[in-house]
Amino acid sequence: MAFSIKGKTAIVTGAADGIGLAIARHLADRGANVMAADMNEKKLIEELGSEPEDGNIRVFAGDLRQRLTIANLISATIDAYDQVDILVNASRQVMVTDALDMEDTSVSTLLDQNLMTALTLSQLVAKRMMKQAEKQADGQVGAIVNLSSIAARQTRPDLMGYAIAAAAVQQMTRSMAMVLAEHRIRVNAIAFGSVMSASLRTAVAENREWRDDIRQNTPLGRIAAPTELCETVQFLAAESSSFMTGEVITVDGGRSLLDVVASPAH
Repeated sequence: MAFSIKGKTAIVTGAADGIGLAIARHLADRGANVMAADMNEKKLIEELGSEPEDGNIRVFAGDLRQRLTIANLISATIDAYDQVDILVNASRQVMVTDALDMEDTSVSTLLDQNLMTALTLSQLVAKRMMKQAEKQADGQVGAIVNLSSIAARQTRPDLMGYAIAAAAVQQMTRSMAMVLAEHRIRVNAIAFGSVMSASLRTAVAENREWRDDIRQNTPLGRIAAPTELCETVQFLAAESSSFMTGEVITVDGGRSLLDVVASPAH
C-alpha cells in the first residue's frame, strides 16, 4: 500500500519525549525499524525500554550537535538494520529571546540546535541513501521530514530566535529538496502550532492562561495531542507522497489562518 512503511528503517531525533517520542512509536507500530535518538539516555530507556536484538525499535543517546555523534548514530542504525530509508528531524529547542540584549545568545543557540543539527544529519543520511540507491533502479530512495513551526510566519519578539530558526528550517527544506531530487530523495517539512509538544506542555503548566488563549485562538478549539502529527509524518515518509518535495505542510488546527500575535507558537 502507498501509505505503508513496513520494513523501512527510520531515524527519529528528539525521541525521548513529546512529539519525537510519539512519532518513533507510531512508525514502529506501523512496521518500520526505528532508531530513536535523543540526548537524554535515561528518558529514552524509560519510554522505549531496552534494546531487544529482535525488536524493531532501538535507542541511541548522544549530543547530535557533534558531527562525530551523528556519524555514530548512522553507523549504529546501519549495524542494526542495514539501511536508512527515512529521517525525521524532530529534535527542537524552544527558548525566549531578548531582542535588544546584545549579550543574549538564544538566536545562535537555536540555530545550532534546531537548524544545524537537522542540516548536518540530513546531509550525512542523504549520502548514505545515495549509496544505497546504487542497488535500486527506480522508485523512492529516501524521505526526510523536518519539523518546523508556524512561529516562522508569526511575529513574537520574545520568540524571535525560535522563529528565525523555524523559518531557516523551512528554507533548508526547500533547498535540500532541490539538491536531492535528482537522487530520488524527497525532503518535506511540517509546520505545527497547536500541538502539545514537550515545550508547550511545560509552558501551559506554568501559565494556564496560555492554554486558554491558544484554544480561543484556534478555529478547531483545542490543542492537539502529539500523536496527531504522526499520520502526517507517515504520509510524507511513504510512497503516498511520492510526487511531493520541498513542501511545508501546516498542522495547527487553523491557528495560522488568524492574525494572532498574542499567544505562544510552539
